[in-house]
Amino acid sequence: MLNKPITAENEVERGKNMKTRITELLGIKYPIIQGGMQWLSRAELAAAVSNAGGLGIITAATHPGKEELVEEIRRTRALTDRPFGVNISMLPEVGPKDRTAYYFEAVIEEKVPVVETSGRSPEDFVPQLKEAGIKLIHKVPAVRYARKAERVGADAVIIVGFECGGHPGMDDVTTMILTPRAAESLSIPVIAGGGIADARGFVAALALGAEGVVMGTRFVATTECIAHPRYKEWIVNAQETDTVMIQRSIRNAARVMRNAAAAKVLEMEARGAGLEELLSVISGQVGRRALLEGDTEGGTFAVGQCAGLIKEVKPIKDVIEEIVAGAEAILSRLNKIMG
Repeated sequence: MLNKPITAENEVERGKNMKTRITELLGIKYPIIQGGMQWLSRAELAAAVSNAGGLGIITAATHPGKEELVEEIRRTRALTDRPFGVNISMLPEVGPKDRTAYYFEAVIEEKVPVVETSGRSPEDFVPQLKEAGIKLIHKVPAVRYARKAERVGADAVIIVGFECGGHPGMDDVTTMILTPRAAESLSIPVIAGGGIADARGFVAALALGAEGVVMGTRFVATTECIAHPRYKEWIVNAQETDTVMIQRSIRNAARVMRNAAAAKVLEMEARGAGLEELLSVISGQVGRRALLEGDTEGGTFAVGQCAGLIKEVKPIKDVIEEIVAGAEAILSRLNKIMG
């Protein structure tokens, strides 16, 4: 361990030695991945994460079609020469047309280095991705789905626990349990998500067997994120109890900020409302308007319990440097404890 004080200034020099199977697989400096968040994971956010040494991800679902996604990929490439990825969520869509195939066409034609999939199995698209040399990471909320992802050819899996913002599955199992269970069950690398926002969570995930972490909520509270400042302020002021689970009645549980919209959804679910009625509150378009206009009560917005750990809006470079520097400080302290 180094004896000199840990500061952002000497972090770049020290960080060159961080190495896991995830950094090697993806060609990144630090095993820190930015979560794919609809509406928010745009070129500016993804490029900033990649430029800071992590892996930035843009979300396909933000874009209405292939052409718009291609444009976003090219905008990202103009802002960074580092690896980045595209998230393709393959949850069933409400509407006559599933855009998944068009999104895969875009990433393959544009030679995006990494694809993160979620929802249904990516099995049908694995041969095309392998042929194009694109790394596939599949995101799951349970070990049984992680095993399936490995069987169909994923290069790595993200496993998200009950703490995470967005969709943690229906089993209510925490990151603390899921991470070691996945690591002992798989031969491909495991990336942990849910409840991770700082160096403490980062080191804990690695100790549990993960070879990288994914963070969503922490990257919302950054200067580069396009979320309205009122949403960032809400996260900074939030406690770990200020999120709530909704959508259990439609088997698509989601952790969101505790607000008027979430309370309305819970009331609707309690009286047996169906998906069509729920969509009047939970649809992506309603959320997008609320998110970008700063209406913190008018839409449901995915936020993890780690909001209680976030105390400041910072540039992404500072967030990542502090995590890596803090990780070394923690390891130094643990080495002293072990004698």
